[in-house]
Amino acid sequence: MREKIIEIAKKYDADIVGFAPTSRFDKNDPIFKIFPQTKTVIGLGFRVLRGIYRGIEEGTTYYQYTTMAVENLEETVMPLALINVSNYIEEEGFEAIPQRKNPLILNEEGTTNPEVDYTDVYHGVKAENQLDFTNCAVQCGLGERSMIGSILTKEYGPFIRYCFILTDAEIEPTPLLTDNICDKCGECIKACPGNAIDKNGETDSWRCAVYYNGANGSKNPFMPPDAFPNFENRMDIINGTAEFNSEEAKEILDSIYFYPPAKHSYRASICGRACDRACYIHLEEKGVLTKSFNKKFREKEDWKLSTKQFETQKREKEWDFGGNK
Repeated sequence: MREKIIEIAKKYDADIVGFAPTSRFDKNDPIFKIFPQTKTVIGLGFRVLRGIYRGIEEGTTYYQYTTMAVENLEETVMPLALINVSNYIEEEGFEAIPQRKNPLILNEEGTTNPEVDYTDVYHGVKAENQLDFTNCAVQCGLGERSMIGSILTKEYGPFIRYCFILTDAEIEPTPLLTDNICDKCGECIKACPGNAIDKNGETDSWRCAVYYNGANGSKNPFMPPDAFPNFENRMDIINGTAEFNSEEAKEILDSIYFYPPAKHSYRASICGRACDRACYIHLEEKGVLTKSFNKKFREKEDWKLSTKQFETQKREKEWDFGGNK
């Protein structure tokens, strides 16, 4: 049964398949609230093609990452694999409960999901039990947790997305990953264009959302010179150094319409997961990734635009609209 599950999962584009016994989970884990009879958690990992990041890495094309790496994987590829593996398990007489992330439902208050439009997110939905996806990935042996809480795999580094199936079938487990891929170099923290990750690896989700959507002018070729005209700290926003709370973040996000979103509430990523790309580059340079390519992911200096044009536009607008400077 184990080998058949792996065969079906890979047929439907899963790249990594792992199995975790419930003994690896705390008795209060959400898996037991969702399905108390769970005996095994099955993890399916799907690589994000390295080439999908290429456009943002070069500053040439952006839509492919959001549509292919996020929307297409989450809304088409991963559900198809989940349903087909689950169908097989139920044909064998066991129950299967497919689990994918719901990007619009958050159990906690005061945070957001940077990948989707914040106005579509429901907060504090306590009645909806949701898996701890990161912990499940670790327990299924898909990868390890990085210093900023992302999952790193030995094959693809952070270029991975994942989903799970809960079942009452007992299946031989996958060993936990013990490779220590993350060396806490901090390149992921330094790469963020909005300084959304602190030195301890904690991410401010609202700040992340603002710069995921492209508030840093030095990394957004679509930003017009008169961006954020109603913000006194517009240059701080554009330079990635502004201080703001969640309500102010919403105001900034409401002003970021420089590039069209995808469907299913997904916002276009202008930062292109700079943290993940920096992590991948570091791991590739260290030679720890088992999946290799003919050339390095980054072979030249990371590109950056000048923000001088935004400063000039602000001065012009002060004269045009204020009458007196």
